[in-house]
Amino acid sequence: MPRKTDIQVIFQRRLKEARERRSLSQKQLGIQAGLDPFVASARINRYELGVHQPDLATVQRLADVLKVPTAYLFAEDERLARMILAFDDLSAAEKDQLLKKIESR
Repeated sequence: MPRKTDIQVIFQRRLKEARERRSLSQKQLGIQAGLDPFVASARINRYELGVHQPDLATVQRLADVLKVPTAYLFAEDERLARMILAFDDLSAAEKDQLLKKIESR
């Protein structure tokens, strides 16, 4: 039986990768996501280390700052994560066209 991947570990890794892709420090990300500037760096560090877990509203704010869909932060499969990012960059018409093609299979 395949081992299930811990969703928290996935979140930690994707959060850090997305933050680094945006060239943001932990403090910058935290502040831009609305965290208190005095704890922003420590809080993001704890999220990335898995010491604490953000609530869903905080996850959404982090995703907004990082300019990624929230689903990306939880995608277990690397290909799916890449697809989520690529899909997000498409226009509405392109998304509809791609969905139609995929769903007709």
